[in-house]
Amino acid sequence: MRNRFGFILVKPQLGENIGASARALKNFGFSKLSIVKPRDGWPNVKAKATSVGAYEILKKAKMFDSTSEAVEDFDLIFSTTARKRDINKKHLSFIQFLNLLRKRKNQRIGILFGPESSGLSNHDLSYSNYIIQIPTKKNFSSINLSHSVLLVCFEIFKLINFKNFLVIKLCSKSLMTLFFADIPYFLTNFLFFITYNIFFFISLTLPTLWKKPVFWFIIASLSPYIFEQREGIPHEAASITTF
Repeated sequence: MRNRFGFILVKPQLGENIGASARALKNFGFSKLSIVKPRDGWPNVKAKATSVGAYEILKKAKMFDSTSEAVEDFDLIFSTTARKRDINKKHLSFIQFLNLLRKRKNQRIGILFGPESSGLSNHDLSYSNYIIQIPTKKNFSSINLSHSVLLVCFEIFKLINFKNFLVIKLCSKSLMTLFFADIPYFLTNFLFFITYNIFFFISLTLPTLWKKPVFWFIIASLSPYIFEQREGIPHEAASITTF
């Protein structure tokens, strides 16, 4: 799935950004990196130094003399920009970009990133099907090249792996109230090995804890599953404490 995505750096200026971009690709399981006419030539010592454990991506990176050559292997091209561009291309929000990727599951996707100083030229943008903008603060929208690559990689990674992200349903306060109301019953009827002194201490402190914000903060994120099983707790406790 990840192999259908390619990342194209057009005329990057700093070797450090090339290396950091390769590292970003590896962080999220991507491997296809293309570079169009890097300013300082290739190979680049600084790129190797900043790539850290992603040097194999740099070694396999494809070099091109023009953007037109770099995009030939892809079915769909997205260009990234920090500002609205005056060109006859559809501009997509980041959410629209991700929704479109969901629909184009079998296509080879190329993503263009421009040079650090000026971004992609209109000529480069003409090779794209869509233009995407990473949402930022309006009066400071410029993002470092490698940071832009990392953000795009991260969002696509989430899109591919969304089923692996656990969604936790928070428990209602009414269900928690029922659960904690049952605690004295559990203690007195089943956990008889707890002394009356300890029970007396709990009886005094539980109402106090109930009123403390920290207490609610701790239990606010508990899963409903825990509370829904409260009727089964006495049976488990009974089986443990029966001699």
